[in-house]
Amino acid sequence: MKDKDKTEEQLLKHILKEAIDILPLGITIRDIDGKIHYTNPAEAIMHGYKVEELMGKESKILGPREKWSSMTIEQLKKIGAWKRESLNKRKDGTTFPVQLISYVIKDEEGSPIGLVTSCEDITERKQAEEALQESEKKYRILVEESHDAIYIYRDNTFLFVNERFCEITGYNKEELYQMNMLELVYSLDGDVVREITGSKIEGEFSPKTHEARFLRKHGEIRYCEIAVNQITYRGEPAVMGAVRDITEYKEMEKELRRAEKLESLGILAGGIAHDFNNILTGIMGDIYLAKMELDPKSEAYKILEEAETASHGAKGLTQQLLTFSRGGAPIREKSSIPDLIKESVDFSLRGSNVRCEFSVPDTLWMLNVDKGQISQVINNIVINADQAMPEGGIIKVGAENIIIKEDDVLSLDEGRYVKITVEDKGIGISKEHLSKIFDPYFSTKQSGSGLGLATAYSIIEKHGGYITAESEVGVGSTFYVYLPALKEKLEEEEVERGEIIAREAKVLLMDDEEVIRKVVGRMLKRLGCEVEYASRGEEAIDKYKEALKSGDAFDVVIMDLTVPGYMGGKEAIGKFIKIDPEVKAIVSSGYSNDPVMANYKKYGFSGVVTKPYDTKELAQALQKVLKEKKEG
Repeated sequence: MKDKDKTEEQLLKHILKEAIDILPLGITIRDIDGKIHYTNPAEAIMHGYKVEELMGKESKILGPREKWSSMTIEQLKKIGAWKRESLNKRKDGTTFPVQLISYVIKDEEGSPIGLVTSCEDITERKQAEEALQESEKKYRILVEESHDAIYIYRDNTFLFVNERFCEITGYNKEELYQMNMLELVYSLDGDVVREITGSKIEGEFSPKTHEARFLRKHGEIRYCEIAVNQITYRGEPAVMGAVRDITEYKEMEKELRRAEKLESLGILAGGIAHDFNNILTGIMGDIYLAKMELDPKSEAYKILEEAETASHGAKGLTQQLLTFSRGGAPIREKSSIPDLIKESVDFSLRGSNVRCEFSVPDTLWMLNVDKGQISQVINNIVINADQAMPEGGIIKVGAENIIIKEDDVLSLDEGRYVKITVEDKGIGISKEHLSKIFDPYFSTKQSGSGLGLATAYSIIEKHGGYITAESEVGVGSTFYVYLPALKEKLEEEEVERGEIIAREAKVLLMDDEEVIRKVVGRMLKRLGCEVEYASRGEEAIDKYKEALKSGDAFDVVIMDLTVPGYMGGKEAIGKFIKIDPEVKAIVSSGYSNDPVMANYKKYGFSGVVTKPYDTKELAQALQKVLKEKKEG
């Protein structure tokens, strides 16, 4: 019986050894001192040895001393088994990661006598884990640095939000993890968000992006675009969403629509102003001519003077319409600025509870400017100042002559300038907004177009000047405008009552409006001119040719810039120059947004007169052209 048991025991040991030998897992048996008593082929191959090379060796040959080697016998009794990861060493000295599971071998009395350890090479697993960690790191960086707000959401709870989501909503992550999505969304858009979130969780189809308004922590509304998709997060369905703040785009879209409306309104205003200027030219001309027939001391003369003053007021009104409609190149003329400043301020404060204190000396240097555009600049600044003081108050408007030197901090060429200052004691502008006030479409007012100061900046820049502002919230704002001054004094060509400055000049007047032809014709005759008329460019060319052939040529041609449906002065001037390279032509128009009016010489004209004009302005234009012709 004993022999049989011994045989069976030997057979069992043999079977166990064979089984262990064919295992892909490394197996090592060592005694309590660490000496290897057995190792299977997998263990040896894993470390680059043959089995016989390891037998009887210290286990430290396979790597750093194991944790168990420093344990006491009592600790080994208690532990019994443990699992850990380690770095083992191959025969060639290279190391590799392994997972070890060790069991304490005990004798019949329970005392530790050795250790059996399984060893698994986990190099591939570690590489996969490192690759995954690297991927997750890159993904996290991508998510955290994303311009879009990213969130993961499940069961009305945020599981993850990035920093951008915090920026858009105004909450920090700790606050958001205690909230649900509907607390962040404007109430009227709650159904949309609820529907898309629910449909994605259930795997239903919904449009890729949706628009919703988010409420920031302090109540500000932000327009956002949301894209959502279903994902598996930590083993369960969830929604991942990307939120893009499109508030600025929405504002720009709104401002573009507003700008389109303003452009349409500007075209309408320009058309109205053009027609009104034609009428006003006739009225002003007839008033002037009627005055010439009366005694200046008579009551009728005084009445006509009042009518003339009112007409000039109407002229200022049409000028406002034209500057609103154009914003083009300045039509410059030598100008005295004090009256322009005062008239513009008074116009802007009509009906206001704000009063203006002027400090504008008559000794200001002359300017070469587009008076309508500079008036528009002053209007825009003063209107802003007026609106900054809803309870009323005082606006201070001043002007002075200054000289800019080469080393001056202002971005201006050195030379003489007139500096205009507009100061209010209103609500002021924050530092954050002050740097943006001249940007197109920027406005801190709900009803503002954001074009007023941007237009002012553009106008001053085109005049070679500079505009800037300083402000303090609760204290007020001050705007500074610098305009280059003329070196010479303004020499106006005064036309006294009854004085004839263009005697015997032969003038061809072309205008499609009969009232203009009649009134301006009488004005020209009053100035001593011989006048012939044409209603369109084709007719004017024919008459000019005939006069040239007959030897009785015209001295000056006055042409309306545009004639609806027919040839206007803009097209006709080229044909006139072909007929007579020495032709002297004056361009006239109630529109002032055409580049011809600002650069008339470039197009072949010798002078310009803008409707509405009176006899004095017409005489000055004629005198200038006739003088050039005589000197030429």
